[in-house]
Amino acid sequence: MGFFKDFKSFLLKGDIVNLATAVIVAGAFGKIVSSFTNDILMPPIGLLLGDVDFSELKYVLKDAVTDASGEITTAAVSINYGNFIQFIIDFIIIGFCIFMILKAYEKSKKKEEPAPAAPAGPTQEELLAEIRDLLKK
Repeated sequence: MGFFKDFKSFLLKGDIVNLATAVIVAGAFGKIVSSFTNDILMPPIGLLLGDVDFSELKYVLKDAVTDASGEITTAAVSINYGNFIQFIIDFIIIGFCIFMILKAYEKSKKKEEPAPAAPAGPTQEELLAEIRDLLKK
């Protein structure tokens, strides 16, 4: 019974809940950036490069094998470097967005001004010596 209580306590700590929230939001953000890259950014870039569809860029190592009826019996083996280029662009966009968010966060944080130093006063020893001198009088 103690194991489940400890596990529940671990799961309900603020840090774990914050981390889980961040992972969920990051997953959704990644999908948004992927859609932006695939659906908005890459088509004009492909058009500028001569109607290139990056998702279809690949280097075929071994052609597909088909039988007499035209059905593929063995799939082609290829290096799909177009997808790789698209993922790199996704990564750069996500990294840039996170960079901008962190910069905005840093600017929005109020810089804590150092607390004013307490005025320098007599030390405890000096006060005791002063009291002693007053008592002597």
